[in-house]
Parts: sequence; structure tokens; C-alpha cells
Amino acid sequence: MLRLALAGARAIVDMSYSRHFLDFQGSAIPRAMQKLVVTRLSPNFREAVTLRRDCPVPLPGDGDLLVRNRFVGVNASDINYSAGRYDPSVKTPFDAGFEGVGEVVALGLSASATYTVGQAVAYLVPGSFAEYTVVPASVAIPVPAVKPEYLPLLISGTTAYISLKELGELSEGRKVLVTAAAGGTGQFAVQLAKKAKCHVIGTCSSDEKSAFLKSLGCDRPINYNAEHVGAVLKQEYPHGVDVVYESVGGAMFDLAVDALATKGRLMIIGFVSGYQTPTGLSPVKAGTLPAKLLKKSASVQGFFLNHYLSKHRAAMDHLLKMYASGELVCEVDLGDLSAEGRFTGLESVFRAVDYMYMRKNTGKIVVELPHSVNSKL
Repeated sequence: MLRLALAGARAIVDMSYSRHFLDFQGSAIPRAMQKLVVTRLSPNFREAVTLRRDCPVPLPGDGDLLVRNRFVGVNASDINYSAGRYDPSVKTPFDAGFEGVGEVVALGLSASATYTVGQAVAYLVPGSFAEYTVVPASVAIPVPAVKPEYLPLLISGTTAYISLKELGELSEGRKVLVTAAAGGTGQFAVQLAKKAKCHVIGTCSSDEKSAFLKSLGCDRPINYNAEHVGAVLKQEYPHGVDVVYESVGGAMFDLAVDALATKGRLMIIGFVSGYQTPTGLSPVKAGTLPAKLLKKSASVQGFFLNHYLSKHRAAMDHLLKMYASGELVCEVDLGDLSAEGRFTGLESVFRAVDYMYMRKNTGKIVVELPHSVNSKL
């Protein structure tokens, strides 16, 4: 028997008698909602994912929150997820999306000990590309307001913070190269390295992004469409770079390996240039890698956030404090400059993924989910 704490008098309703309960605005939470579902395994997001318009709104369990999503984050790895690369045994259909920010509209009795209806929360839970998502209260993160700027912290920010703290060994004067530096996670790697008093080099794809990187304190933005990254690194940093935060892969990975200083460290955050291919990989010069690393006593190490989830909450708390005090910029791209305008509604997630892979975004891509008219919200 499921019991939910509701708004107002915080009555407890026996859900075996009623499927239609009230949210904090006094409007009925609908029986049906829209969500994005992976119906075919493919790295082509448009082929893999279907917008379903008549799905039952899920019920939160005793320790859960029902969150009405207002903003959801788009990640390069969304197409790895839709291709089934993280779990070879996965079977379709399954829900898409990793992260969201919204309001609690209903919650289980145990969850009501720490959360209230109407509270703003952020979360990192599969199934965020939906109007409503059930989130275990134990992993929800309270935020001061329902704002898109909190979304970049959930995956992009914590990836940069934890990886640089655990693997980067940053210290004053170190030279740090950040690839895709104006993207969702790159923006945080640049800022955190500058906080550690490092000299930061950042690659990007346009002069506008170079200007953005300068505004973050990046010492040497490199627009790779105007300058050759390898030539700049060889000429301006003849002794190499100490740390590389690398998320592009392929030729950029090879350039970064060649640019490593003695005892330099390269952290593989991803290899986005290969995600759209059938294998998900972009070719690198792996045959010469052992010799290059040995020659410099250098190292290459991967970082996958799922292996560091025990540190996620502390990282989020720290980043939220930095943002609140004005120490951290959380740049979001809601698609206002895209050809068809702002990313609004679940149907625009498809456009947002395309926009990312055309390298158009500055900062984290975020999709807004306005209150649905037909559900009286």
C-alpha cells in the first residue's frame, strides 16, 4: 500500500484508492505524460529514440520524490547510452536522459522527512527526458531555485572537479591543456585549473568561444579552425604541458600526447569525435603510445564519473557553494542562437543533440520543459 505526502495540510493518501492526487499548486497531476524512450539501439539519436506522448505518470515509492522536470541536460554520452554501450546486456525499450532540475510535486512518506512538496531539486538519475521523473530522495540534491544554471554542475561540473582533484595533481604554475574547453565540462576544467593558479590553454572551434574562454581566465585559447593546435603547442610550449583534460579523442588525443611534458598526465574524460561512429571510437596512434609515454615518464588515465559516485555529493556541495559566492560561472546554452530557436519541450532534445555534434554550443546544452497546458500545470 503506497502512501504519499501531498501539499497543503500534507495529508497522507492511500494510493490504492486514488490514482489522481494533487500537486503543490492544487492542480491535478495528470495520468499521462510525455517522455523520450530508446526503442532501438543506435548512436544515431533520432533513429534510436522515440517521443512517447501517452505514458503513465510514475508513482514515487516510500523513499522517493516525484519531480516535475523544468530543465534537462543534454550530454555527448546520450548517444552512447542510446547505443547500449554502457551495458551490453541492455534491452529496449528504456528511458533516456541523465539529469534534471525541477520541483517536487509528490513524495513518499519516508521521503517527506527531508523534502517537501514544491521544493526545488537537481538530480542525476536515468530517465530525465520526461515531464515527470521518480527520484530516490537519497540521491536528490536540494537547490535554491529551479534555475538552468544548476544543471551543468551535475555531470559536467563534478566530472571536472573530481577528476582534477583525484588525478590532476594541480599546483601553481602547472600548464594545463583543456580540449573542447568551451563545452559543458571544459568550462569547469578551465575555471578550476585557474583557481589552482595554473596556466591554462583551451581548444575551441570559433572566435566567439575563444572570447568566452578569455572571460573565464583562460590564458591561451586556441581556435583550431584558425590555428593549428599542434603547431601552437610546439612553438609556445616547447617543454610541454603538465596536465591534459581530454574529451575529444582521435587526432586531438594524438596532439595532446605529443604535447605532454616529462612526467605529464593526460586524463581521458571522453572521445566525443568517435561517438557517432558504429564502434563509438575515433582512431588514435596507439601503436606508438607506449614508447611515447616511456620516453617522458608520462601517463594516460581514464576517468568515468560512475566509478566516483561516492564523491559526487561532496563535489556538488562544493560547486554549489562556489556558484553561490560568484566564484564559478555555469554557462548554459538553451539554443537561443540555433536555427530554430530556443530548445523548448521534449521534442527539441533531438535538435539539441544535433546542435552539440555540430559543435555549436557554448557551455552546457539545456532543454526547457514548460508546464504542459493540457495537464493543467
